Amino acid sequence: MGHGSSKEDGSSSSSDEDAKPSRISRVKHRLRRHRLRRRRRSDSSHKKLFAAEDFAGIAHLTLINAEMKFKDKWLACVSFGEQTFRTNVSTETDKPVWNCERKLLLEKNGPLVARISVFETNRLSKNNLIGYCEINLLDYLTQDSDSDFGTFDLIDPGSSDKVVGCVRISCNVEDPIETEKNFARRILSIVDYDEDGKLSLSEFSELINAFGNNLAASKKEELFKAADKNGDGVVSLDELAELLALQQETEPIMNCCPVCGEVVEGGDKLNSLIHLSLCFDEGTGNQVMTGGFLTDKQASYGWMFKLSEWAHFSSYRFGLNSGSSASHILVFDRKTKRLVEELIDTKIVLSMRTIYQSKIGLGLMDKGAKEILQSISERQGRQMNTVESAKEIPKFVEFFKDQINMAEVKYPLEHFKTFNEFFVRELKPGARTIASIERDDVAVCAADCRLMAFKSVEDSLRFWIKGRKFSIQGLLGKEVCSNAFIDGSLVIFRLAPQDYHRFHLPVSGTIGKFVNIPGCLYTVAFVAIGATMVGSITFVKKEGDFVKKGEEFGYFSFGGSTVICVFEKGAIDIDDDLLANSGRSLETLVSVGMTLGVSKKKPGSGGLPNLENCVLRN
Repeated sequence: MGHGSSKEDGSSSSSDEDAKPSRISRVKHRLRRHRLRRRRRSDSSHKKLFAAEDFAGIAHLTLINAEMKFKDKWLACVSFGEQTFRTNVSTETDKPVWNCERKLLLEKNGPLVARISVFETNRLSKNNLIGYCEINLLDYLTQDSDSDFGTFDLIDPGSSDKVVGCVRISCNVEDPIETEKNFARRILSIVDYDEDGKLSLSEFSELINAFGNNLAASKKEELFKAADKNGDGVVSLDELAELLALQQETEPIMNCCPVCGEVVEGGDKLNSLIHLSLCFDEGTGNQVMTGGFLTDKQASYGWMFKLSEWAHFSSYRFGLNSGSSASHILVFDRKTKRLVEELIDTKIVLSMRTIYQSKIGLGLMDKGAKEILQSISERQGRQMNTVESAKEIPKFVEFFKDQINMAEVKYPLEHFKTFNEFFVRELKPGARTIASIERDDVAVCAADCRLMAFKSVEDSLRFWIKGRKFSIQGLLGKEVCSNAFIDGSLVIFRLAPQDYHRFHLPVSGTIGKFVNIPGCLYTVAFVAIGATMVGSITFVKKEGDFVKKGEEFGYFSFGGSTVICVFEKGAIDIDDDLLANSGRSLETLVSVGMTLGVSKKKPGSGGLPNLENCVLRN
């Protein structure tokens, strides 16, 4: 049959009756072997049920080869949505060849952009990202071209205008009829012992038995006759494909997928087709990309990371539940609709664990360590205002080269005379688009950040920050807090050190007053937003100003920081995708001006969604 990975060598000279039990055992063993391979690749994208209006197709993507600037052993990764796949490692060359393929499920409102990342693999502890490209698969598949092949420039992660190589791919939409035939071909190859491309009654019976459907098993001869359209006493590939397709719509032969063991719903041809296509993804002769990864960085790590993961020193989990106990923070990029990894300096990870994940550290927080942290923050802030601090800028940009886009920055690096000048850098006009600028009832995101949103504080279920519970009253203080905010909607904008550190107004309105609430600078603090190593918070608006959403409101000096917006109860409908991600403790990576929600108040009813008076901790 030519599908070596789904077949075993060897034959039996015993009679059919003597061989029957062992043949069934062999069939089940083969299916079980497929199932184990499938679990190793751990692709859950097909578990979700799709409506016809949401389904855009199944893309068959193949990474063919690349051309690089120097010789090395090369590895490529494809990130799409919450999945990442990797190729094999090439030989030492500047023209790596992979011929690795993968099927990707396209949804009309789901992820459409695939990121291809190419790594050199000569590093001991980790592999080095050399270049990447991003491809909108739907645009690529619908372009006016007779060819499935395309070549894309690989961009230097540290400089968006520098090309470091190119990658060649092929991509096409799998035809549903071909999907059914491919599935039948791979099923047939498992029990076609004489490899003639046809199933005898005994082979067909063994296949039906292996499906585990008792009703179908009791009607094997009837099903065989139904499949054998031309009456030649055997079932061909086309006949098997037609039978499987027809039975899945009327009276399913398979109660569960023979590869992964999941239940396959009868009468739902679309989802059965999706499932079968994604499960049986081998058999073309090309290498199938390895799955089971969340990000390209995870997929590319070398043996030292695998050792640390085995020893439970490092782990890959997304969501705030991981907290500082994990050295990798994964967030969902709203723009590309895929998981990305937040870079964290190793020294910061260790200090977070020391302070917040140990009894000694937490005890010290109540015995003077808070004052020490505040003193360190103030001293570090002063240091970052010195001329000497400017030498740290290139190293900072290099470390975060994949997450700082210098093409957006208003001034070149040599313009900044201190580190803080760079830290509070401005962006070029138009670098951030403000959604629905003409509509005051649409609230927007206040910062480039990782966002968590809750309909109410109760929904956040006593949300924890660094081990300390908080309430709206404790957050805003008695002077500011009113009953209207007690069960209001809560939005947390967390800025990382590499982010653009100017924050903007989420809604239009008039600024009421600024209230300074004494407190301590935790590494990721409450509302105020000042964090450890944040020297100061500066506002560019004043009390009584009428402001428009999207306008700059202020900026943070050196460090990470947080903005928290509290809306009055019933004032805003926060966007569903933000609530859904927050509901599974997954932060959403957003940019200034992206939609946040829509006012529930009708025009003329007394105002816009109300942003609570700005509150600071220092």
